Amino acid sequence: MRARCREFGLRLGILEPGPKNTIADVGEVRVGHVTLLSGEGKLVPGKGPVRTGVTVIVPHRGNVWRQRPKANWDTINGCGELTSALEMREFGVIETPIGLTNTMCVGNVGTGLIEAALEANADAAIDESTVVPTVSECDDSDLNDARGLHVKSHHVKDALTVASDEVGMGTVGAGTGMTCCQYKGGIGSASRRLGGKEGGWTVGALVLSNFGWREHLTIAGVPVGRELMKLDDLAIPKGGGASIVTVLATDAPLSSRQLGRLARRAFHGIARLGSFSGGGSGDIALAFSTAQWVPYDAAPEVLEERRLHDSRMNPLFLAAVEATEEAIVDSLFTATTVVGRDGHTVPELPVPQTIEILDRYGRLTG
Repeated sequence: MRARCREFGLRLGILEPGPKNTIADVGEVRVGHVTLLSGEGKLVPGKGPVRTGVTVIVPHRGNVWRQRPKANWDTINGCGELTSALEMREFGVIETPIGLTNTMCVGNVGTGLIEAALEANADAAIDESTVVPTVSECDDSDLNDARGLHVKSHHVKDALTVASDEVGMGTVGAGTGMTCCQYKGGIGSASRRLGGKEGGWTVGALVLSNFGWREHLTIAGVPVGRELMKLDDLAIPKGGGASIVTVLATDAPLSSRQLGRLARRAFHGIARLGSFSGGGSGDIALAFSTAQWVPYDAAPEVLEERRLHDSRMNPLFLAAVEATEEAIVDSLFTATTVVGRDGHTVPELPVPQTIEILDRYGRLTG
């Protein structure tokens, strides 16, 4: 049975999670997936087998193009794509939901987000500004017919339609063809809630995990990957730098500059799993706030905005690290074995053996 790590007694970090322990604990954030699975056997470029999908993170229930969340991003190794990155650095906002997919389908997902924004805003690109979508990616070509460009713009709109506060994890959406530490990776999510004098803020993380080598896999400080290597001689897929995208959401009132600082802390959470940001890795983190929107139009000449004092950021930094760490672990715990093109197989993390190892090291609670 696949389940999240806390269901087995593994508690990561010192902060408490939110009620759902996902990014949906923050404001009105919702997540939608479309998973594409078809075909078996030998790769026929352009036809299959297909092991891919798209995931969207929707910041709020309003019109994102007109009510723009503050946002910023960072990278520790830039072998990957994040569209709208330049505009985000310039204006400190995003103007569409965030799309995640495979490397080759960034354009199609961007088109889907643009089409959805145009349908909701009849004056966009006519009397008003154009639409700049936010999309990031990881490479799933070891399992998927990447040349087929199978994620289409209509799949993006389908994902937006089904987006909810129930966050699917593992082998779903953009995570369908992803590999993490030579086991099946994909979508994971977690949250941390701060109380008392820290202001009652929440930080949620959603990851698309597709990085690393088995021998480096570390969970709760335990060399799980090396311990597992002693137990079996599995034929495992090639390892490597690959990539990971982390999306952080918070309800704390932060400026775009502060959100860039928050995004950077995700890399500490990734490092806890054993990543050293290998040369082919696109390590990308994006953070946005649900505390207030920047209006596109009908804006006053001078905006009055709330902002947390920089001296109060430390608890948020810790929350970002812990939520990212647990989101990656849950992407491994919930993902299932996938056989892809040319019979390439990525096995699921052997959870029973992993739990036994963690228990032997004294990492499980009662």
